[in-house]
Amino acid sequence: MEQLIITVNGKEYELQIEPSATLLNVLREDLGLTGAKEGCGIGECGACTVIVDGVTVNACLILAMEAQGSQITTIEGLADVEKLHPIQQAFMDVGGLQCGFCTPGMILSTKALLDANASPTDEEIKKGLEGNFCRCTGYTKIIESVKVAAQKMRG
Repeated sequence: MEQLIITVNGKEYELQIEPSATLLNVLREDLGLTGAKEGCGIGECGACTVIVDGVTVNACLILAMEAQGSQITTIEGLADVEKLHPIQQAFMDVGGLQCGFCTPGMILSTKALLDANASPTDEEIKKGLEGNFCRCTGYTKIIESVKVAAQKMRG
């Protein structure tokens, strides 16, 4: 067992973990944050996307110990108790979600994109969402959701 100290959604955690534990396993099993999903387990689908120190990562590919001392944001860390984050609201309003399996990864990828570029073009949106696969929506509503979210966040 090794000691892991990470900050997730603004709260610091000290955990004893197996050295082989992935960040996804720690988030889901040790911290009970089940928004990130294991889809493919090989970093191809984006269902496990989280933000580590401002950068989106596939949590299934990262050993938890690699995140030592990092700031991690999961889907559970976006909304407050009383209202959804503007990106989450945009996805709901526009219909950029259906079954919801890919939605946390899509939303966190959108957050990272909009944090870096408040007014992305369609091509920049597509590039920002690369690696996140959706089998339900056909992406049109997701791209529209990102545009609406960008407008909401710009004010």
